[in-house]
Amino acid sequence: MPTPAEAAVPARTSGTAEQRHALGAALLGFFVITLDALIVSVALPSIGADLGGGITGLQWVVDGYTLMLAALLLSAGSVSDRIGAKRAFGLGLVVFLVASAACGFAPSLPFLVLARFVQGVGAAVMMPATLAMIREAYPDARARTQALAIWALGGSVGSAAGPLVGGALATWNWQWIFFINVPVGAVALVLLARVATSPRRAVPFDLIGQVSAVVTLSALTYALIEGGQDGFGSPVILASLGVAAAALVMFLAGQARGRAPMMPLDLFRSRPVVAGLTAGFALNFGFYGVTFLFSLYFQGFRGQSALATGLLFLPMTVHCVGVSLVSAAATRRFGARRTMIAGQLVMGTGLLVLCLLPSTTPVWTVAVLLMPVSFGGTLAVPAMTGLVLASVPAERAGLASGVLSTFRQVGGAVAVAVYGVLVAGSFASGMRVGLIAGTVMLAVATAGVARARKA
Repeated sequence: MPTPAEAAVPARTSGTAEQRHALGAALLGFFVITLDALIVSVALPSIGADLGGGITGLQWVVDGYTLMLAALLLSAGSVSDRIGAKRAFGLGLVVFLVASAACGFAPSLPFLVLARFVQGVGAAVMMPATLAMIREAYPDARARTQALAIWALGGSVGSAAGPLVGGALATWNWQWIFFINVPVGAVALVLLARVATSPRRAVPFDLIGQVSAVVTLSALTYALIEGGQDGFGSPVILASLGVAAAALVMFLAGQARGRAPMMPLDLFRSRPVVAGLTAGFALNFGFYGVTFLFSLYFQGFRGQSALATGLLFLPMTVHCVGVSLVSAAATRRFGARRTMIAGQLVMGTGLLVLCLLPSTTPVWTVAVLLMPVSFGGTLAVPAMTGLVLASVPAERAGLASGVLSTFRQVGGAVAVAVYGVLVAGSFASGMRVGLIAGTVMLAVATAGVARARKA
């Protein structure tokens, strides 16, 4: 018997053809969203050589995208419901593609950073719409589970392909790391045109929460990135930190008292949810930080080309799809908590080993030793998602999933900001401090998961 949520979704009459079109569009959308979070890292030295800006400017090239994606994810789900998933996906994709073209044609670094911000806005609008489209196209729970597995594969392939494709394209011309989105997005738009119009729902929109969230994350990221260059005692940096603190207080007050908060604070009464959110932040902090750091390390510190750097990341990324399947099997056999703990321990150990490597270690040895970082993270993430969703009522699963995605994206954005500050002076010592920080963060998150009990 269908649940009320399933009964609310109209059955499609066009059969499997429309389902394939909806799934294909959603998969391609998720692919380019994930691809663009990582493809740019390997191209950073080429971008810096062409447009200038130093380490601070390159941090903004990465974080401009991740910041907007993190800040807008929660309310983007409401936008998708209000205007319909198909329309939201199409709108977000068009914004994303126009911004991608603007990135490729960027005449200066500030222009590129601004275009990356817009790209992040488009990605944030697209992300929840991809899931909603699949939910509408597949009313049968079993078929929907299979469709979601295929959709997740698009993200895994995007993550795995990002560094390698970025390195190959940057060797030719870094602009093509952005232009490549256009043909992929065009195919997604063609598929989208063959999908039935999505229903609209009158859902509330937390305007105060959204504005205060954007201000909090933007001001904090600005202070972290620019503080590495101007000094954290600078009046501008101190003012930025003050703005971030005030906006955070406003956000928390709005979530506590608002009628329709985007991040209800009672979610944090559940230990498993808190453990999952902390782990999500720590895992992305480690993964995105290492990707950013070692892209600069291989090219700037070890003299590798962009293409060679992409190949050096291949051992780290190529096994992600297979490990996701291993995680699902391990979660069924050992439970989510044990699988998460195992993944976090592997990742933390990998970070610690990288920290202890001598500077003369062969680059291919370093590349192999990057594998535990991604292996551990990929092992932990599906179990982490399952733990969080199993700890909330069914009607709050979408909300909890959005909060978890936001924490993960914030972890990635903070990682790039922090790692950039640390390596701005001495790269070698900064790298070690950053890797130790990531290890400690994972240790704290692992302890939280070990103490978590189902609420």
